[in-house]
Amino acid sequence: MQMTAVQIPTADGAADAYLVKPDGDGPFPGVLMFMDAFGLRPRLQEMAERIAERGYAVLVPNLLYRSARPPLVSAEELTDPEKRGAAFGRLMPMMHLLTPARVGADTDAYLDFLAAQPGVAAGPVVAVGYCMGGRNALRAMEQRPDRIKAMAGYHAGGIVTDEPDSAHLAVGSITGEVYFGFADHDRSMSAEQIKIFEAALADAGVTYTSEVYEGAPHGFTMSDTAMYDAAAEQRHWTTLFALLDRVSPVS
Repeated sequence: MQMTAVQIPTADGAADAYLVKPDGDGPFPGVLMFMDAFGLRPRLQEMAERIAERGYAVLVPNLLYRSARPPLVSAEELTDPEKRGAAFGRLMPMMHLLTPARVGADTDAYLDFLAAQPGVAAGPVVAVGYCMGGRNALRAMEQRPDRIKAMAGYHAGGIVTDEPDSAHLAVGSITGEVYFGFADHDRSMSAEQIKIFEAALADAGVTYTSEVYEGAPHGFTMSDTAMYDAAAEQRHWTTLFALLDRVSPVS
């Protein structure tokens, strides 16, 4: 396994990132991972390595590079529910800087960088996103359907809002497959909002799967946080690997 800390040139500076590839010459299909709000840290590196072990080149950029470098949060903020709330208060203004236009421009920079790496297969990639990364992976696919052929989002929030640029309003541009595994009783993505999102996907003719992980809290994949749910995490790996095997098989 090859794990490298890299800097990705962007229009607004440079985004720090993890690049993880299997040993060997490739070519390895590309995966672009959109992080959760807590940023680059050992847990995300572990997850990227688990995907890379199956034969993929995985790039995990710091989506909040305009505002801060890792670590974005302390260990206590990950595990203490009260301090977690305070961390979100600090991170929220950073997240708000990720406008649809910036997500699109950043996505081009990330994908250009990934495509230029030795051993990475040419062509569209698969995106996977967690928490806010699920929403931003969706925005990326909406804006770059020719460069992202499928995506998976887990415990994603904020996809359906009353804003004119709400992510669910732009799904008509998607040409590839979409999978979402939502957290049960998630304040950032209610049952009603999930239904609205599913209706938007269906109306647009998008090939999609949307599931609610019963009893799983928001953030269920993240084993370094208080929201971790082992059964839901395993289900997430099963669905993610099934998608990768289907749309981006390793030769």
